[in-house]
Amino acid sequence: MTAADRDLVAALRAELAAIDPARACDRAAERAGLEGAVAPRDPVVARLAVRLERRDGSRAAGVESSAVTDRRAGAEFDFVSLPEHCRMAYLRGRFLGRGSLSLAGGRTHLEFVLDSKEAPSLSEWLSVAGLPASWRVRRGRGVVTWKSGETVGLFLRRIGAGAALLELEARQVSRTLRGELNRVLNADSANLQRSVAAAGRQLAAIDQIEADGRLAAQPYVVRLVAAARRETPEATLADLAERLGVHRSAVQRALDRIERLALHGEAPGAALA
Repeated sequence: MTAADRDLVAALRAELAAIDPARACDRAAERAGLEGAVAPRDPVVARLAVRLERRDGSRAAGVESSAVTDRRAGAEFDFVSLPEHCRMAYLRGRFLGRGSLSLAGGRTHLEFVLDSKEAPSLSEWLSVAGLPASWRVRRGRGVVTWKSGETVGLFLRRIGAGAALLELEARQVSRTLRGELNRVLNADSANLQRSVAAAGRQLAAIDQIEADGRLAAQPYVVRLVAAARRETPEATLADLAERLGVHRSAVQRALDRIERLALHGEAPGAALA
């Protein structure tokens, strides 16, 4: 990720960690979600753990012994029967404790790295919450993953993200628009190059058949199109058709005939295809 993306992810995590649930049940759910986090590695999680401990007088997650941090989080946590606010508090804690967000290459990727036995349970709970995710085992650890930017945005919004999420979504929209603009510009540039090359061939062909007298022997429409092409080399087929008051297909056939005459020396009296 770029430095700007890393800063945005850090700001988002700090914003989520700053949420102070008013309900005691939400604080308990968030502590359960934080279980297994290693506080010294993340000051944001460490501060949150201390705040929760002071608020409720409970032992904070993330500063427990290795025996506890290695225990499967959520084994005794009844996610399904809880109300929505408790579920989101738990998932917020799980994301802060075991989740990571990557914005590399303009792609959004969020994953939870957990005990391998917990991954299917978390995946099932996310489905219950309307946020289905895939899971797999990677190097002995369970990994629950989202790769859809839309789903990641919905999840972050539901667990309480605000300003940082808006900035993330704005960057995603900006990247999408830049990509679409580049695609359109590249297509327009390629079309322009083809049009310029075709006009150059047509002008050269017109000069050639005029020099040997064959242009004068062509049908009226062919001569009309040849004169219009000379006067407006940059015009598209549609522009020429509109100017002359004929169908675009008639302009195309006339120009094709001119190029065939120049290449193959078609007889002057041949009918217009």
